[in-house]
Amino acid sequence: MTCANECNCVMELAQKGMLSSSGSSDVSNDTSTNHAESYFLRRENRLSARKKAEEESANNDYKKAGDAVGSIVFFFGAQMYEKALATNQRLKSRLETSKQELTMIQDQLQRAQESWSLKKKISDMEEQLKVKAELKTENQRLKDENGALIRVITKLSK
Repeated sequence: MTCANECNCVMELAQKGMLSSSGSSDVSNDTSTNHAESYFLRRENRLSARKKAEEESANNDYKKAGDAVGSIVFFFGAQMYEKALATNQRLKSRLETSKQELTMIQDQLQRAQESWSLKKKISDMEEQLKVKAELKTENQRLKDENGALIRVITKLSK
């Protein structure tokens, strides 16, 4: 039976079923209605089974393609991961070297600051020594002058 014949047959059966439900209580109409219903159910089952098989086939094809793509992605992903690990290791090494250099530079800076601080203290002390020497000299001059004035006053008071 061709598809067109099946459709015509189904249409006739459906019309008979409609006629049967519209008032005719013929037993043969009930039988043809049951036959039409079972035909529709079988046809739906066949179509859904075929559709399900096609979907599974497409799904399997997709999974196979996905597995192939996944393998490629995994391969390139693994290469990228290894490259990232190498880069990460190189950067960690550079960071460690930089930290060591920073520590050395900080030590040098601290020593330089201490040295500068000590030089400043020495300079201040030298300045204080100069001032102290000048004050001693002036103090001695004032003592000498004071002694001379005392002698003059003593001579004048005699």
